[in-house]
Formats: sequence, structure tokens, C-alpha cells
Amino acid sequence: MVPRYSVLIVDPLEETHEVLRTALEPRGVRIFCTGQPAQGLAMARQHEPHLIVLDVEHLANSGNVANEFAARSDQPARSLLLIGGRQQQATVTAAGEFVRKPYHYGPLIRKIEELLASYQQPVARAA
Repeated sequence: MVPRYSVLIVDPLEETHEVLRTALEPRGVRIFCTGQPAQGLAMARQHEPHLIVLDVEHLANSGNVANEFAARSDQPARSLLLIGGRQQQATVTAAGEFVRKPYHYGPLIRKIEELLASYQQPVARAA
């Protein structure tokens, strides 16, 4: 199956990478993963994913990092899905959706699919 959409997952947990990859790749979603925000920004520029899933819970400057991802391009606000605790939700000012921890993978996957479904264009370029 040729990927129609792409998602960048920036999360320190390998389990999150594997669960989302396993759930989304069979549905035609190309997955890029990293645990490091700096590498995630570079990957966002290189691959121009439709959606970035960013775990901000363990970041020292979660608001600044989230804003960097939000400003990475002229993508609409739906292109950033933040994951974190109540404290991060209050401090993150980046445009985008927010999923509060703790979460279950099922609703997270449905949220990702909902955000991807709002796109009309296929993946701009493949790596």
C-alpha cells in the first residue's frame, strides 16, 4: 500500500513508536519516529509530515519546543498533536490539539486518524 499520509512521532517511549506504527502503517500512514525533539525538528523539515505527535511531558521547555514545532512551516494548526500532563497543557501555547496523559492508545489512534482525515492532499514527498 502506498502511504497517503505521514506522521512524525516525537516521543521518548519506544513503546509508543511501535504501537502507533503497528496501528497506522497498515492504514496507509508513513511513520517517522524519534525520541529527541531536536532530531524531530530536523525530521519535520526533511519529511514535511502531515501530522506531528509530540510528547511534551518530559521536556524542560515544553512550551518553547511545542512552539518551534508549530512554527516549522505554514501547515495548519491540525498538523500538531501534543501529548502531556495537566501542567504542560496549561503552559503550552502552540496551536494544535492536546491529549492529556494518562491516555489509552485506542483514542489516541482515533484522534490521529481524525486529524489526518481532515487533509485532502496526499504525501508531498517521500524520503
